[in-house]
Amino acid sequence: MSSSPDYPSTSPPTRAPAVSWTLPVITAIALVLAIAVSFIGSGALGGAPIQQAAGGYLGADSTLLAPAGPAFSIWSVIYTGLAVYGIFQLTAAGRRSDWAASLRVPALLSAVLNAAWITVVQLGLLGMSVAVIFILVACLAWMLTIMVSRTPSSRTEYWIMWLTFGIYLGWVCVASIANTSAWLLSLGFGENASWAPGLAVALLAVAVAIGLGTSAYSGRIFTALAMAWGLAWIGQSRLAGSNQSELVGYAALACAALLLLGSIAIAWRKRGVPAP
Repeated sequence: MSSSPDYPSTSPPTRAPAVSWTLPVITAIALVLAIAVSFIGSGALGGAPIQQAAGGYLGADSTLLAPAGPAFSIWSVIYTGLAVYGIFQLTAAGRRSDWAASLRVPALLSAVLNAAWITVVQLGLLGMSVAVIFILVACLAWMLTIMVSRTPSSRTEYWIMWLTFGIYLGWVCVASIANTSAWLLSLGFGENASWAPGLAVALLAVAVAIGLGTSAYSGRIFTALAMAWGLAWIGQSRLAGSNQSELVGYAALACAALLLLGSIAIAWRKRGVPAP
């Protein structure tokens, strides 16, 4: 097993020639737009926050797979990372880096999709929001494959990208499950059904499989950490909220622990060192 990091340590980084400002500036604008729309969508300016929009189906107690409110504080980490990334990719190092160049288009698309998701939710279009969030998951998964297959130009670049988009992917994976369950409930599917808790547990198991799969593929735990965070707050919401289910609550907590420990073990074995 190799203990060498992803970024080059003895060989010079591969850098592309200086590129034009056009795409970096467009990317920065898209990121500013995403952050601004999220601020507006949070209800900070007097509108309905996401949890209350679309009939309240995205609230913490609306479905068996809805995380408790504090889970959404992870967005502050993600948006901070996006802001840092937006500035970095405008610098000379960011504009010359092959790695950054290969990630710029999907990063731009992820920002547009993020803003689009908030917009359609605020318009009450839950079905469309499901389509948008799964496209966002696909876009971030695309970024994951690029980050795994290519070498960053510096440690700074490595940490900015993995801390931002690795965590982003993990959280959106959990959010996509919650979003889908909210949409189905809005259609009356499974409402008060005796089999609903069992289906919820099955979906939690799917989330664990996805998280462990990303750790096995990438050798890193960023995505799995964010997913474990979301699953733990689903468990807390089912055990302490108004929409209680001991089966789903304890299963979610167990899945969070399994995902966390399993991803650490996988990353450790693949890399031979404690994975970040």
